[in-house]
Amino acid sequence: MSTPRWWQRATVYQIYPRSFADSNGDGIGDLRGIIGRLDHLSALGVDVVWLSPVYPSPQDDNGYDISDYYDVDPVFGTLADFDELLAQAHARDIRVVLDLVVNHTSDEHPWFVESRDPASPKHDWYWWRSQPNNWGSRFSGPAWEKDERSGEYYLHLFSRKQPDLNWENPELRREIHRMMRWWLDRGVDGFRMDVINFIAKPVSLPDAPLADGDLYGDAESLYANGPRLHEFLQEMHREVFAGREDRLLTVGETPGTSVEEAQLLTDPARRELDMVFQFDHVELDQGHDKWDVRPFDLVALKRTLARWQTGLAERGWNSLYWNNHDQPRIVSRWGDDGEFRTLSAKALATVLHLHRGTPYVYQGEELGMTNMPFTSIEDFADIQSVNHYREATSVRGQSPSAVLAALRLRSRDNGRTPMQWDASPHAGFTSGTPWLRVNPNHATVNASSQVDDPASVFSHYRALIALRHSEPLVLTGRYSLLEPDHPALFAFTRLDGDHGLLVLANWSGAPLDVPAAAVSGWADASLVLGNYPGPASAGDRLRPWEAVVFRR
Repeated sequence: MSTPRWWQRATVYQIYPRSFADSNGDGIGDLRGIIGRLDHLSALGVDVVWLSPVYPSPQDDNGYDISDYYDVDPVFGTLADFDELLAQAHARDIRVVLDLVVNHTSDEHPWFVESRDPASPKHDWYWWRSQPNNWGSRFSGPAWEKDERSGEYYLHLFSRKQPDLNWENPELRREIHRMMRWWLDRGVDGFRMDVINFIAKPVSLPDAPLADGDLYGDAESLYANGPRLHEFLQEMHREVFAGREDRLLTVGETPGTSVEEAQLLTDPARRELDMVFQFDHVELDQGHDKWDVRPFDLVALKRTLARWQTGLAERGWNSLYWNNHDQPRIVSRWGDDGEFRTLSAKALATVLHLHRGTPYVYQGEELGMTNMPFTSIEDFADIQSVNHYREATSVRGQSPSAVLAALRLRSRDNGRTPMQWDASPHAGFTSGTPWLRVNPNHATVNASSQVDDPASVFSHYRALIALRHSEPLVLTGRYSLLEPDHPALFAFTRLDGDHGLLVLANWSGAPLDVPAAAVSGWADASLVLGNYPGPASAGDRLRPWEAVVFRR
């Protein structure tokens, strides 16, 4: 392969600032709280911190509705606090990546306020129409809202307070590029780009097909990876990133993207993005939508991840993730958050981090944090969850108990409960009343009890991150999936010539005999890492949720 880029050996840690650490007792996390916890990240060994949005915002969608791209929301602190965070992180050799949300703004952004005047030059900075099409919002309801001032409808793929920007307008694009350069000049090390593949919508905005029983058309296939996406991204690279690439990380969130599309987006020769977040694996346990929860299928997961490993083996690069601010906790979703919480959390991490790509750790994942035991709709704060409950029960006539059952499993609030630092009343997150209730299991699942425990989930993540830094095979090794049809064994190799790694993971709570073919040729291999305290299995028989890595 070509000369490795720094981020190919790196591990990224995502911080959801609202829920990470509160320094002033108002119950909401802030920048000074993050500064106070940087040593935790340094001890973990991560290379990059990705911050979910900290810009000024009405907080309709917890900061993903931005009203000013050039400042920090007072709830999180000040620009001076941000500059100190940047300096303190850099002093620990940790880079800082910002969330870039430019598919839409807040309806309180000055651009949108001005655009409501049909005579304004900024009217064309958003999607205004005299008649809406049939598109549905990703947050329930129609994707169009009538504005009484203008008498027209504006497009919002998400909340009605998140109007979509019209990237067809070159003045808008120039303003976005200017803003991005401003942050890079300030010392920021790159961007995670929110739903960046939604920016190139078809100008005609055609109606979407309606499935039986649907109230609105599912238009994702129309607005995802639209006709000018690559042109817009290449222009962005030219105008913003050119000449700075060596120090930056650019990752795009790209729902509805195929392997073939990702090859184009992440091919270095095309100068678009360094890597993308794809959704194929995290949508395997859903049917018609995310609330239609289906049983987990390990065979499908293995085949999906292997398809991406193979597809981006020669061209492009993978992002590796289980969790983020939009996903439920993986140990509750696909692991065992009861008896085998610690072991399954370690096993899931082992499998993910030994794939080819850059792994992302979401806050609390390194502790094995679990989903929240929500009891009623009043427990939820997430706009997507609250809107779905209202539409599903009052419009579609679904049973409140059935809707709540799906929310408990899939709501984004599961990943947004406060970070569990210690066993004190609010988990060390705040001295005040937390904005979202702390998970009651913080008394036993917390950072304080794990950081110095060699058998903890935290210590296992630290070992995996260190392995990425020291073992070339994690970067260069060719990926091969073993036993693809086995219902409980996740096994693969990373090979480079005569050298290789073998990864075996028992994805179940029962002992597992490993097929002889999976370990053939590895009799003399040495153990690199295991997730059980003490001696690991030899590889022929795995204990419940046991994961081992061998080198030869």
